[in-house]
Amino acid sequence: MTEHIIEEAPNKPGRKAMSPLLKFALELGPLLVFFFANARADDLVSAFPALQQLGGPLFVATGLFMAATVIALTVSWAMTRSLPIMPLVSGFFVVVFGALTLWLQDETFIKMKPTIVNLLFAAVLLGGLCFGKSLLGYVFDQAFRLDDEGWRKLTLRWGLFFIFLAILNEGVWRGANYWYGIDAHSPKELKETADFVWTNFKVWGTMPITVAFMLTQLPLIKRHSIEPIGLKKE
Repeated sequence: MTEHIIEEAPNKPGRKAMSPLLKFALELGPLLVFFFANARADDLVSAFPALQQLGGPLFVATGLFMAATVIALTVSWAMTRSLPIMPLVSGFFVVVFGALTLWLQDETFIKMKPTIVNLLFAAVLLGGLCFGKSLLGYVFDQAFRLDDEGWRKLTLRWGLFFIFLAILNEGVWRGANYWYGIDAHSPKELKETADFVWTNFKVWGTMPITVAFMLTQLPLIKRHSIEPIGLKKE
């Protein structure tokens, strides 16, 4: 049987599924690596002096973020012989913007990556709806199954939510730079403080907001859920 590099359509017969918890761990893992590396960059550099060549804490975190993203995609491929669409797209931008960040020693690129990725996801989801395709099913079909109307509504809501996240990301990193008066002549310590504010938001702000949004979608999911095969209605 021919293997598909990109994950197959939602609910397609014979599609090899991955545990939702494992899938979530592979997608969240690189982000936690990014936060930990930024917070403990000095300890990591002491243990692995080669990391000092990357630059300050945010640059060390960026390098490890890139490595963790590639590892997560590799594990996903090894287990399912396919690559999940959303993490693949995000991973591409992590590598590209991460490389620019390290090469030019300019943290702007890695800070703008979430903005661009979120806008891209919004464009893909909302654009897909224009052509009658509810692409969100590729992401969540292993966690639950919905009818066509449910996938359309959920895809629309997520598309708008990604636009919100893009605007929020820009507001936080630019706002932190403005608050601390960051410019080309700012001392290194002040830049690292602004970087730390944004990094904390990226992990401890974005994730809770996303989880809260997901919880608000539970009524819609319940209304449009398709009964799993083999289960009887009570």
